Amino acid sequence: MSGGGSETAVGCEATPGGGDKKRDSLGTAGSPAHLIIKDLGEIHSRLLDHRPVIQGETRYFVKEFEEKRGLREMRVLENLKNVIHETNEHTLTKCRETMQDNLNQVLQRLQEATDSVCRLQQREQERKKIYNDHLIANEKQHLTQWEDFMKEQYNKQAEVDEEHRKAMERLKEQYAEMEKDLAKFSTF
Repeated sequence: MSGGGSETAVGCEATPGGGDKKRDSLGTAGSPAHLIIKDLGEIHSRLLDHRPVIQGETRYFVKEFEEKRGLREMRVLENLKNVIHETNEHTLTKCRETMQDNLNQVLQRLQEATDSVCRLQQREQERKKIYNDHLIANEKQHLTQWEDFMKEQYNKQAEVDEEHRKAMERLKEQYAEMEKDLAKFSTF
């Protein structure tokens, strides 16, 4: 069905009838009939046989697609390469320097905060120690005062008991005298 195949088919159709006479009657390669047949074959191939055109268009489309895709991918890869290079050269060093500076500041602040916390903790411990010492001293003082108070109470109790005993003795003596006196008067 291609252009070359059509010519051969037309030439072959002329020979089956009787040999070389019909072929000769169509004329030689340069004759007008032969040119017409050749033109008809080309027209037939162009009008009815679309495979070469479609194949050409397909090849063209694939070629353009691959070229555009390849160019697009190359541009993307080039941009990516530039971004990576810029990141490695500028951004990464800038980030590293900024991080070093900020990290030093953070470490310094952290050290200051740690020192401050240590001082506060030490003050708190000293205050607790003083408070505990004061509590212990107060407790000892209260115990001493309580012991003194209890001794004083015991002494006062002893004094009161002594006074009570003396008062009881006086009363006994007084009542004994009163009984004696009463016994004297009862005899009268």
